[in-house]
Amino acid sequence: MSTSTIASEPTTLLGDEVAGTYAEWFGTISDPTRLKLLHAVASSASGTLTVGELATRLGISQSTCSHHVRKLSDVGFLIVDHVGRTTRVSVNQSCCTGLPHAADVVMGTLDARPCCPTDWPASVTTRAMRDEDLTIVRDIYAQGIATRNATFETAVPTVTQLRGKWLPEHRWVAELEDRVVGWTATNPVSSRACYSGVGETSVYVAEDVRGQGVGKALMYRQVTEADARGLWTLQTSIFPENRASIALHHSAGYRTVGVRSRIAQLDGIWRDTVLLERRRDDAEVGVAADACAC
Repeated sequence: MSTSTIASEPTTLLGDEVAGTYAEWFGTISDPTRLKLLHAVASSASGTLTVGELATRLGISQSTCSHHVRKLSDVGFLIVDHVGRTTRVSVNQSCCTGLPHAADVVMGTLDARPCCPTDWPASVTTRAMRDEDLTIVRDIYAQGIATRNATFETAVPTVTQLRGKWLPEHRWVAELEDRVVGWTATNPVSSRACYSGVGETSVYVAEDVRGQGVGKALMYRQVTEADARGLWTLQTSIFPENRASIALHHSAGYRTVGVRSRIAQLDGIWRDTVLLERRRDDAEVGVAADACAC
């Protein structure tokens, strides 16, 4: 694989509409009080504060606090809910992804896309998933479902359902001390031939080993094998609240395509998802695309 550190020149400048939107975002939080206010809400234990509580924490009047809250909510950083005579403020989780992505775009860091993470412990290894792994794979999937921040699925699939879900050559497990502790797999997005190189990916790590490099090892195996085995586009959807997963995917070359607001309900609550995509960056992608009549 290429490890060149020289970034190519961008083909187009930042568009006027995008530049205007980003300028409004950055301009809104250029005020120190607003920045402190946004941080106070984002870092609160409950995830929500009243205007009165915010005013007290920041040492400002309620009228001044309301003014800054309104400015932040106008551009979508904050969500304001009126409960009786009380105004409660919470962070718009989509901005936790959108704002860093905007900074990446403006600073050009997305032009030099990383291949994949490589800094996981040597004790974590990966191999092809076998049918006999599916029971533990199912158990790890169930742990992810239980968090309510990993998938819209609420019922754990059967082993038979899992066996037929994924592309056979694109399913992998991670092992730690001879125990399967995570998995990644890719399923086709369409049965049409022109989408044969496009896959929807999933990554799950057992709850007792999260933060130990298992996800990095799986992402490395996922993207390098996809590149080698003919997949030119990988895509995935992640809840904005799952910041660790979004960061992991960014480290493997996924780019944030956009936020799909209120795309579906989970447990009766409308949820957003962040759509991420990784394109294999070589000439074959263009050739494949030109050959498709979609």
